[in-house]
Amino acid sequence: MKFPPPAPAPNPANLASTAPAPKKPLYKSLFFQILVAVGLGIGIGHFWPDLGSALRPLGDGFIQLIKMIIAPLIFLVIVTGISAVGDVKAVGRVGVKALLYFTGATLFALVFGLVVGNIVQPGAGLNIDPNSLSQDALNAKTGTAPPKDAGAFLLGIIPTSVVGAFASNSLLQVLCFSVFFGAAIVVVGRERCLPVVNLLETVLELFFKIMGWVMRVAPVGAFGAMAFIIGQYGLGSLSTYALLIAACYGAAIVFIALLFVVAWVYPRVPLWQFIKYSREEFLLALGTASTESVLPRIMTKLTNAGCSRATTGLVVPTGYSFNLDGAALYLSISLLFLAQAFGHNLDLGQQLAALGILMLTSKGMAGVPGSAFLALSATAGALGIFPVAGVALLLGADRLMDSMRVSVNLLGNCVATFVVAKWEGQFDREAMLRAFRGEITEGAESDVTESEIAEGTTADGPPEVPSAVVPAGLR
Repeated sequence: MKFPPPAPAPNPANLASTAPAPKKPLYKSLFFQILVAVGLGIGIGHFWPDLGSALRPLGDGFIQLIKMIIAPLIFLVIVTGISAVGDVKAVGRVGVKALLYFTGATLFALVFGLVVGNIVQPGAGLNIDPNSLSQDALNAKTGTAPPKDAGAFLLGIIPTSVVGAFASNSLLQVLCFSVFFGAAIVVVGRERCLPVVNLLETVLELFFKIMGWVMRVAPVGAFGAMAFIIGQYGLGSLSTYALLIAACYGAAIVFIALLFVVAWVYPRVPLWQFIKYSREEFLLALGTASTESVLPRIMTKLTNAGCSRATTGLVVPTGYSFNLDGAALYLSISLLFLAQAFGHNLDLGQQLAALGILMLTSKGMAGVPGSAFLALSATAGALGIFPVAGVALLLGADRLMDSMRVSVNLLGNCVATFVVAKWEGQFDREAMLRAFRGEITEGAESDVTESEIAEGTTADGPPEVPSAVVPAGLR
């Protein structure tokens, strides 16, 4: 499939081709199905905790189905997006701007978390005896692998084997190779590489078809994941960490409000409408406690909402490792919680040192089991104020924070994509508004006739296909 040129201004005569799709019955809505599944999962986990704990394979199985297609999907989206842009320098600018935004957002989230932790004092008065701690529980959660330093992390982005990067599902390594591959197509010349590009575009369509099949079992995955979380940890544990949970969720609400402001002030995105537009993805992420479960779908939604394919393909996967705003809030508040629980009030110098360490240890947390504990363990070991084993105090509260981390991480990466796309001049606000009105939807291409497409032909080029008729995820 050839890439269409930019869509022309809407023609009143063609408005029928972009009319909102008829609404599906409520019971066929994925949002409704996931909502019901999450509710049932909470009920099963609360009243029959043993059964809820046993349902974990349903949630894990769904996430594994998503992981099955993530690496090749990222490769295909990035390569075809870069080849469509046709400018290696533009791709480099997008990457630099994304990293600048990620650094600023993470730094702000960490500082804001420290401010909240100092004000709320969630660990004050606990007076934990260090001698009562055991390292075994922490080792069981994190394994014995030591936290990576900055140099090891940066080297880890470069794959030692392309096949190994795909086999291990290492998103940053896949992203690195994808950028090189797409840039090579641009340098060699799109015309010479057209057979390869056409093949990749066709394979990309096949992967989006597979994604559609996988999403049909999303309610089952959300049901199993929620039943396990509630059955394993119980609603009663909320009271044990009440102040810590309140501090984290309160900070998350304020941070999300700031994201609303950022999204409206610069790219002029009404974030509430975007959340409504992407409600299925956000609810699924909350239900499965994983942003990876919605990575392909959220990239499609962002592309349909006016962000270029190249920008979306670069910013979103990179943000999954470099822009974890919710995790940053949790880490900084939890660090102060632990220090206060052991009777230590960190002075300004110690908190600034902790800030620098967390800036390094918080990167690359996505997809790493026990990564939050590894980051906090590295920080505790570097500061030497409380024993590393003290991080095990958070084992009971960690899963209760998943909803906060997932929602802020996902929304933060969406806002980052809008900001970088606007910054780079690759954001179509009119397309965003049409998407929010339901005029750009998956499958809309099948409703457009050849005569409607022909009306957009020009005298000196191929037909100009309206953006609404380009298959979802291929724009």
